[in-house]
Amino acid sequence: MTEEILINVTPREARVGVVENGMLQEVHIERTGHRGYVGNIYCGRVQRVMPGMQAAFVDIGLERSAFLHAADASRPILAADPIEGVAQPPPVPPITEMVHEGQRVIVQVIKDPIGSKGARLSTYLSIPSRYLVLLPGSATLGVSARIEDEVERERLRGILGELAEGSAAGLIARTNAEGLERQELAEDVAYVRKVWESVHEGMEGAQPGERIYEEPPLPLRVLRDLMHDDIEKVRVDSRETFERTLVFAQRFMPGLAVRVEHYAGERPIFDLYGVEDEIQKALRKEVPLKSGGYLVIDQTEAMTTIDVNTGGYLGSRNLEETAFRTNLEAAQAAARQLRLRNLGGIIIIDFIDMHDESHRRQVLATLEHSLAGDRAQTHIVSLSPLGLVEMTRKRTRESLEHLLCEPCPACEGRGFVKTPETVCNEIFREILRQGRQTSSRELLLLAHADVIELLLEAQAAPLDELKAQIGLPVRLQVEGLYGVDQFDIVHA
Repeated sequence: MTEEILINVTPREARVGVVENGMLQEVHIERTGHRGYVGNIYCGRVQRVMPGMQAAFVDIGLERSAFLHAADASRPILAADPIEGVAQPPPVPPITEMVHEGQRVIVQVIKDPIGSKGARLSTYLSIPSRYLVLLPGSATLGVSARIEDEVERERLRGILGELAEGSAAGLIARTNAEGLERQELAEDVAYVRKVWESVHEGMEGAQPGERIYEEPPLPLRVLRDLMHDDIEKVRVDSRETFERTLVFAQRFMPGLAVRVEHYAGERPIFDLYGVEDEIQKALRKEVPLKSGGYLVIDQTEAMTTIDVNTGGYLGSRNLEETAFRTNLEAAQAAARQLRLRNLGGIIIIDFIDMHDESHRRQVLATLEHSLAGDRAQTHIVSLSPLGLVEMTRKRTRESLEHLLCEPCPACEGRGFVKTPETVCNEIFREILRQGRQTSSRELLLLAHADVIELLLEAQAAPLDELKAQIGLPVRLQVEGLYGVDQFDIVHA
């Protein structure tokens, strides 16, 4: 598998595309003035404690108050690694025993503001680096679950134990740490400890609403988090960003720095790789499949639903075989769309009904395999008798749709508008209402062209009856700026 990272930078926006085998898999976007907050550390002040929710609202200087749940506020000192289930944290105490209104607290953002919800916070601070995550005030020693070789896990855990000895901080080895020698890990530990010392000093005199630590900009974060041996090239189309990225790579990943290149071509880098087209396709509801079938993706605040349809695919044997082949392709496509669109929360996939149990197992296995490369945490529940797969995907940032789009002003985000016939009936009722309450000589109707056309043709007879009923002429006028369901009646 060949992987490339493409970095496109303009004065107001930085975008990153992760391409695997020539196909776009992930898009990350960061805009000037609208950078994400995940990983940032703030000094906050507790505004309100909500015992019934086991949570508190904290002012950290953002537009909306942030949310601190009791499970993210308690701080047990763990002697074993909770990630691997060796030790379970003690029961979470009531939120009222941990914070009170007006209290100054040091918190880290673990989830960006999404929709109408504020950012989610934690008092468990962590400082990530290329290979490790430092956990101040913890005794945790953990290894990424993506490192599956048990011998390697034990080797890394032993090194972490040596490096953490005598310090008041835990360590977690990230996926990139696999196969590294002790010296490389020791250098990374020294780096995160220096960062933590700087953060700790900043905590001393920080005032509520002050940012103490900020994550690096998107291009550098991507190199830190996504760069690994399988990445063949990192191409950056901005000379300034390339130079900063190269310096970062030479310092923290010298063996891979040679793979960072400056792209100076005349054609935009995202156009060259077809990324722009893929982004536009990712904003559509329908996703075509090569077989002729398609997915329909609906994103709501509560959940995301993915409906699988055979479309023009008729199969070659029988209905069961057609459903099976379509579902196999749909499972792979759905996994890619979840990553590409950055969809999170509760996700329901409605596969086409299959009666063969082996087919059902294969479709579920295909979905699980396709999600294996997803860096976001996913959890799949077994395929139900109705063909539904219920799953979750960890959501820390806005989806691609929410980032690039806003609710339609014509339908106010409902996803549909009234038909011209429905609007005509509303107009008739409003004309009758206005005609009874006016002394004007004439009524002027302003409406969309499709509505006016319907009133002049199919609805002409009912309109004439209405004019006779109120005893007033009604003049029709097209208003080009109106949506289909907008109209005004003016007394002339």
